[in-house]
Amino acid sequence: MNINIDEITFVIVTHQSEQVIKNCLNSLPKNSKKIIVENSQNLKLKKSLEHNYDNIEVVISENLGMGGSNNIGIEKSKTKYAYVLNPDVRFKKDTIDVLLKYLKKIDDFAIATPLNSNKDYPNFKIEPKKQNFNYNDFISVDTIDGFSMLINKSKYQDNIYFDENFFLYLENDDLCLRTKKKGEKIFVITKALIDHSGGIGKTDKIEQLRNWHWMWSKFYFNKKHYGYLIALKNISLNFISAVIKYLIYLLIMKKNKRKVYEMRIKGIFNSIMGKKSWFRI
Repeated sequence: MNINIDEITFVIVTHQSEQVIKNCLNSLPKNSKKIIVENSQNLKLKKSLEHNYDNIEVVISENLGMGGSNNIGIEKSKTKYAYVLNPDVRFKKDTIDVLLKYLKKIDDFAIATPLNSNKDYPNFKIEPKKQNFNYNDFISVDTIDGFSMLINKSKYQDNIYFDENFFLYLENDDLCLRTKKKGEKIFVITKALIDHSGGIGKTDKIEQLRNWHWMWSKFYFNKKHYGYLIALKNISLNFISAVIKYLIYLLIMKKNKRKVYEMRIKGIFNSIMGKKSWFRI
């Protein structure tokens, strides 16, 4: 597919991302179209970014989570393609040129991405029966991580991109699975590389948030795609493990560790009961 940079809008969701967003933007083509969805109500950041960067729009939004916020940016974009990025991603000097060069060799795609430069943390998953592949130019995969997703909007005529019921975790897996079910293709361009620092910090509160939503999202994802009983089966070991560790840390009076597993239990219960992913810090 012959794609021009003018056909791509970069969509980046920020939340207290002042330390990383400028490095991300500086690595993108200078005149590329960019939409920032700012979730922490930082008007100072909006003013700074719109003053210092060309072709950029900063949208102040309530915190809808990654999926819901990505949807805002995708829907506001006027181009055929929306490139969803996390603010802690940086492109190498030739990333865009190489990505577009090898996309010309692909007849059709719904989602594509460069390869994460750290091979210890590949940004894709593939079925075990397909594992025998070479890193030649590009590979067809089953899912890619949500920190870098070039989305062909024409493949989503219903304008349903990310499921906004997810607040944190598995929204990208859900999008990829729905895409594959429709018979569409997902590619990793292995000759193009990106850097991803990863992580949103490790304070006690953030760890509690992560663990609550990881369990909520895991049950919801499995229920959505495989049914309630399969979801219960797949979450059961997580629940048993969380209860045991909660009791252990309660006995030895490790409050922070106990709280993490309490959040896991609560995330599971809320998801099983059909409650929304409401927990915030």
